[in-house]
Amino acid sequence: MESVFLLVPLAAVLAMGTVAALFWAVRSGQFEDLEGPAHRILMDDDAPPPPDQPEQGHDPGTHKRDTQKGHTNSVSIPPP
Repeated sequence: MESVFLLVPLAAVLAMGTVAALFWAVRSGQFEDLEGPAHRILMDDDAPPPPDQPEQGHDPGTHKRDTQKGHTNSVSIPPP
């Protein structure tokens, strides 16, 4: 019975804190645009690398392209 005197006020304080956090979120605009971030992740706005710099992790002189089978062989080609 003694624990009830502690748990009931603690639950009331927790409930008031939750309601206060909800009102803060609504007033600060947290729920304004729910679909924007979901659509933004699908948009590809990555700029291609400049032509004078190769893509990161891509070295054109180390792999030979097998054009008949359509896959890359791990055959090392010495630089000229």
